[in-house]
Amino acid sequence: MAQENPAALEKGLQELCLVAMRAQYEAVARQAVAESWTYPLYLLELVQQECQQRRHKRIERWLKESKLPLEKNWQTLDLKRLPLKVAQQLRGLLSGDFLDRQENVLLFGPPGSGKTHALCALSQELIRSGRRLLFTKGGLLVQELLAAKRDLRLPAALKRLGQWEGLVIDDLGYVQQSREEMEVLFTLLAERYERGSVLVTSNLPFSKWEQIFKDPMTAAAAIDRLVHHSVIVEMNVASYRMEKARKHKGSNEPAPSQGSGNAG
Repeated sequence: MAQENPAALEKGLQELCLVAMRAQYEAVARQAVAESWTYPLYLLELVQQECQQRRHKRIERWLKESKLPLEKNWQTLDLKRLPLKVAQQLRGLLSGDFLDRQENVLLFGPPGSGKTHALCALSQELIRSGRRLLFTKGGLLVQELLAAKRDLRLPAALKRLGQWEGLVIDDLGYVQQSREEMEVLFTLLAERYERGSVLVTSNLPFSKWEQIFKDPMTAAAAIDRLVHHSVIVEMNVASYRMEKARKHKGSNEPAPSQGSGNAG
């Protein structure tokens, strides 16, 4: 029978990298004695604390690796200014089921409508539920893929991106570069087709995607792959920045003088 040996226990927990159990086993033991816990219940409490801490650290690591702007989160997303259908769609996507089905999420709307904030907020919540997503600007992604192609690393770059359940591509409408750059973007979309989800924001409707892909056939093929399994969210709302600017301007305007006779 093993003898009580705190030093050996500390060493064993350290060797097994059980950080939370090492930090809490004494306090939990005192609680177990006070409340007459069984041995399995005491062990379960320690295991649950270890799992909780590991889960917390894993989510922190995934949030950092995602490159998401963390200030654009669900708590700061003003769902009340969005159409009811859009708010319902966003809430429905929180389950993450679309990632299991390799479906895409496409957010369209004018500049300032809150597309990026909505998609970043959704992505952070998905990461907190145990999903892995990567955020990138459309222009930056294209440049990285083009550099990889020139260095004969494009297959490796596509394989690396394929490790993420969801690839968030922001501002795809602003990607208007050379035909060569658009070819690598199309290659990425074709590679992820029915293999992994793409989450896209764009200020351009599909009818104007020839501006992105420079060729009607390529644009049609890209749209076909994105739309085949997708959720389309139309954020046709006024610019949040313009609304804020108007409110700020209105709050700074002097109040009309009393008794001016011009109330009409």
